[in-house]
Amino acid sequence: MGLFSNTSSDKAVREGLPDAYPALWRFCISLTGRKDWAEEVAQTTCLRAIEKADGFEPGTHLDRWLMRIAHRLWLNELRARKVRTASGLVPVEEQDLADQKNNSAEANIFVSEVFSQISALPDAQRHAVTLVYVEGMSYREAADIMEIPIGTVMSRLAAARKTLNTKMPDEQRSTL
Repeated sequence: MGLFSNTSSDKAVREGLPDAYPALWRFCISLTGRKDWAEEVAQTTCLRAIEKADGFEPGTHLDRWLMRIAHRLWLNELRARKVRTASGLVPVEEQDLADQKNNSAEANIFVSEVFSQISALPDAQRHAVTLVYVEGMSYREAADIMEIPIGTVMSRLAAARKTLNTKMPDEQRSTL
C-alpha cells in the first residue's frame, strides 16, 4: 500500500490519528524522556502508520496499534545509537503535560508532580505505569505493546507502586 491508498484501513488510520495523537505523544514522552525525541518518535510513528495502514484492522484500538509501532521504533533507535537514556532526561516541569479536560491550576500542579515522580522511575517501570495507569490500558494490552509477558507488566507495576509510595506525600498516595 502506498501513501495514497483508499482502503478502509487507510481511512480508519487517517481519520483516527488526530484523536489518538495525545495519548501517543504522552507514551512517547514516557519512552524517550525528552520532548524533542518524543515529538520525533510520535511523528515517525504517524508516518509509519499511514505507510503501513493495511496492517491495521478497522474497529480495533488505533491508539494501541500506534503505541506498539512507537515502542518498536524507539527500541530500534536505542539499538542504533547503542545508548541507554537512564540519565539526561528533561525535567517533567519543562514538558506540556497539562490535563486537557481539567484546566484548574491545582489539577495541573498535581499532574506535574505525579509525572515528575513517574519520570524518575527506571525505563521499564515508567513505560508500564504510563500505559496502565496514565492511559488506562489493561495489563494484557500493555504487555502486547511492550512485547513482554503479562506477569512482567504486573511485576514492573508493583515495583513502581512501591517506589512511588515511598516518595509521594501521604495526602497524594491515596490518589495513586
